[in-house]
Amino acid sequence: MNSIVAIVGRPNVGKSTLYNRLIGERQAIIDNISGVTRDRQYGTTFWNGKTFTVVDTGGFIKNSEDVFEAAIREQVHIAIEEAQVIVFMVDVTTGLTDLDEEVADLLRRTKKPVFLTVNKVDNSQRMYEANEFWSLGFEDTFFLSSLTGSGTGELLDAITDQLPEEEEPEEDGAPRFAIVGQPNVGKSSLTNALLGQERNIVTDVAGTTRDSIDTRYTKFGKEFTLVDTAGIRKKAKVHENLEFYSVMRAIKAIEGSDVCLLMIDATTGVEAQDLSIFRLAQRRNKGIVILVNKWDLVEKETNTARDLEKEIRNKFAPFTDLPVVFVSVLEKQRIFKSIEVALDVFNNRTRRIKTAALNEVMLEAIDRYPPPAHRGRFIKIKYVTQLPTYYPAFAFFCNHPKQVKQDYRNYLENKLREHFNFTGVPISVFFRKK
Repeated sequence: MNSIVAIVGRPNVGKSTLYNRLIGERQAIIDNISGVTRDRQYGTTFWNGKTFTVVDTGGFIKNSEDVFEAAIREQVHIAIEEAQVIVFMVDVTTGLTDLDEEVADLLRRTKKPVFLTVNKVDNSQRMYEANEFWSLGFEDTFFLSSLTGSGTGELLDAITDQLPEEEEPEEDGAPRFAIVGQPNVGKSSLTNALLGQERNIVTDVAGTTRDSIDTRYTKFGKEFTLVDTAGIRKKAKVHENLEFYSVMRAIKAIEGSDVCLLMIDATTGVEAQDLSIFRLAQRRNKGIVILVNKWDLVEKETNTARDLEKEIRNKFAPFTDLPVVFVSVLEKQRIFKSIEVALDVFNNRTRRIKTAALNEVMLEAIDRYPPPAHRGRFIKIKYVTQLPTYYPAFAFFCNHPKQVKQDYRNYLENKLREHFNFTGVPISVFFRKK
């Protein structure tokens, strides 16, 4: 289960710079996917053998110059509730402010690890001035400069010490589906429609996260678990900060699932937030099904569905081998079809290809179109095998693995998809020295 690390603090202390520093250099290593958007709000990083999601709360407050203090207080509450580790950032150049004191007061009450991070400490005078922040009473206090990166290594070491060892997903055979998407797109309604027939609910199993209830479900002899996402349990307090809250929930849901059913609104089409959620699921190698909800509200002509499907695929490019299902939760149209498609995607994600079959197909494709030579060196790919990961990953053994270009990687991925069914599943392609 991947952990969430949230960076909180008042505006302009450098949260986004630290976020970019934590995600930046690592992003290129983790995402061997071309065209991954570098989100300013959340992304995955890897340190000391652990992968975790970093959330920059600053990306969620519009007009952050004159931001309401209430919004920041609320973000801190949500971070305390949903994140595993909290990085509380302050700025040495402005010194301690009332808002810093107030945030510190909220954070001192949580049992979760809080790292006080004093930013912009980049000379000896500022190092001396930074000592006043010890008065906030946090044992784990770090002085750093997120602009130059000094001190970030120690912070990352401390964060990863607090994170649990990564566990392979527990295999009980039943696929785990998460319904994700923006607020008000119809996630709760779909969940309720699926769970509405009481006789089909087998059990509520305690979820992997401390507070989630996952629902085991059988229908037409098929069994699956619906991962609790925003909306299954109604929260006592309605969060004003809906976007931030729903993103924290979506990250958790994606992490706990095998397949994500990403719901988008047929009346608005694919928006930036949909793309962010999609890329996160893609980066974490989850199966993905696109559900276009509120299809009943769209005026239709002969090719409306075909045209909209094409438009949706273009938005999610370069990963276009995706199932798209048009549903209306209100009219209960095709909601069970969406589960059948999700089961197919789950099967694709767990598909194992025999090495002999793989080599027969792929070596022929490589012969037909060999990798381009690099500086006069010919690249010879001798052999391919599927790696023993819980998602489709393939290793191609060759003489110059570092010289294989992204275009050729894409060609091999397309050939894999052409010959073996991996619809809805991200594929990883690696090159190794033979």
